Amino acid sequence: MTLQETIIQEMHVKPEIDPEQESRAIIDFLKTYMKQYGFLKSMVLGISGGQDSTLAGKLAQLAVNELNEETDGGYSFIAIRLPHGIQKDEQDCQDALDYIEASKELTVNIKASVDESIKALKDAGIELTDFQKGNEKARERMKVQYSVAAANNGIVLGTDHAAESITGFYTKFGDGGADILPLFGLNKRQGRAILKHLDCPEHLYNKKPTADLEEDKPQLPDETALGVSYEAIDDYLEGKQVSTEAKETIEKHYLKTQHKRMMPISRYSFNDLIK
Repeated sequence: MTLQETIIQEMHVKPEIDPEQESRAIIDFLKTYMKQYGFLKSMVLGISGGQDSTLAGKLAQLAVNELNEETDGGYSFIAIRLPHGIQKDEQDCQDALDYIEASKELTVNIKASVDESIKALKDAGIELTDFQKGNEKARERMKVQYSVAAANNGIVLGTDHAAESITGFYTKFGDGGADILPLFGLNKRQGRAILKHLDCPEHLYNKKPTADLEEDKPQLPDETALGVSYEAIDDYLEGKQVSTEAKETIEKHYLKTQHKRMMPISRYSFNDLIK
């Protein structure tokens, strides 16, 4: 088995999907998970205004709507805006919230918390780079989501999908930390196809992806940071041929970031890992 075949199997990506069937499967998964644990009453997700959180948020709200129709009710989806100061693409975030029509909306500005964390580290002699400060933002956002979930008998949704997972393009225990991953198994173009099926405003699913964590490089496109296009990543994950350069870049990202896709290592799991 080639490395590409191994990765495709690990990421559970299909060569093609039916957007209606795939969205139905994800909604059913979310409903089943919620019903499995009787104490759960909410799903929580930070909304960034990009494709992934818009899709996960919409599917979560559709699942909640059905749960409330089929039971005594009481389920909710809590959409959280988590800006660091003033977000440049705030209008996209508001458009995403209007589209999702969440049960509840919250806004928690993380700037003061992040600034205090960075200051405390500096006082202890630890000076963070701009890139490392970006990870502070991602982890603060996830901390807030877990606090909101804890206060609302909830779970935290993650937006990790195959095109993100293969490259490890997320912050470990930041946006990479979550309870469930409804989008896992999809690549980027498949997520767009589902949003289009769900009548999402076109500018949201066609928006250029950016983590927007670095202050020295605001709105830096993911594809620039990765050195490879999502089109090539999607082709690779669908088993298609890509250029040698793209293949090498994708596989280098995958191998370098394997630690992000693992649970914390114990001495026992480490022994299995190195066999």
